[in-house]
Amino acid sequence: MRNFLLNPVLNKEFKLRFRSFKSFLGLACYLLALSILIIGFIYLVTRSSPLGLFRPDQSKTMFMLLSFIQMGLILFITPGLTAGVISGEREKQTLNILLTTNQSSTSIILGKLISSVSFLLLMILASMPIYSIVFLFGGISPGQVITILGYYIFTILAFGSIGIFFSTLVRRTIIAMISTYGVTLFLTAGTAFLFSISLSVNQMGITTNNPVPYFFAMLNPAMILFSFLEPDAFRELSSQTGMGIDFPLWAAYLISYTIIFLVMMFISIRKLRPNMKVKSKG
Repeated sequence: MRNFLLNPVLNKEFKLRFRSFKSFLGLACYLLALSILIIGFIYLVTRSSPLGLFRPDQSKTMFMLLSFIQMGLILFITPGLTAGVISGEREKQTLNILLTTNQSSTSIILGKLISSVSFLLLMILASMPIYSIVFLFGGISPGQVITILGYYIFTILAFGSIGIFFSTLVRRTIIAMISTYGVTLFLTAGTAFLFSISLSVNQMGITTNNPVPYFFAMLNPAMILFSFLEPDAFRELSSQTGMGIDFPLWAAYLISYTIIFLVMMFISIRKLRPNMKVKSKG
C-alpha cells in the first residue's frame, strides 16, 4: 500500500490533472449545470402544482433523473479518459523511458487507471451535496444515495479497465478510443436492444422461463441502476416476463464486471512490457 501511494506515475498524473485551472473550471461548470437543472425542475413542478408543493414522489423522480444523467456522464467520459493513457505515451515516445524505471507493470497500469478516472471520481463526489437536496423533500433514503455512489465508483473502474486494455494492446490512440467506445456502446445500447428483443420473445409465449433477457440485463449499467432505484418495478417485470432466475441482478453485475476488470487488468499488465527472453548462444 505504501509503494502504491508513493507511485511516481500516480503522483505525476495527479499533479498534471489537478494543478490545471481548466480542471477546476470544468468542475465548477458541471456543478453549476446540475444546480440549474435541480432548481429548474423544482420550479417547474411547484409552478404546475395547485398548492405549490414538491411531493416526495416528485423528489424521487428528480433523484432518478440526476442518477441517469450521472450514469450517462460516466459512460461517455470514462472511455475517453482511459483509452489513450498507454498508447499516448507510446505515440509521444515516452513509454520506453517509463518502462526503464524501477516501477513494475502493475504499478504503472494501476497508476494510469486511478489517475485517469480520478477527475471523474472528483466530479461524482463533488455532486453529492447537490444530491442531498432530495433529503429536504423525502422519497430517498441516505442508504440509496450511498449505494448509487458505490455503484458509480465500481462502474467507472470497470469501464476504465476496458479503456486501459485497448490502450495497451493498440498502438494508435484513435483506434484504441474507437474500440473502447464500441465495446461501451455494445454493453449499453447493444445489451438493451438484445434485452428488448429477447423479452418480446418471452412475452409472445414462444418460450417459457427463458433466462436470456436476464443475462443481457446483468451487463447493462442503466438497467442495474433502474433496479436500484425501482426494485419492486424491476422484480415485477422479471416475474411477468418469465426470466426464470431469482439471483439478484446487482450481484450478477458485480460478479461479471469484476471478472471483466480482473481479466482486462491482467492482460494489460502482461502486455505492457515485451516478453524479452535472452537466447542462450550455442
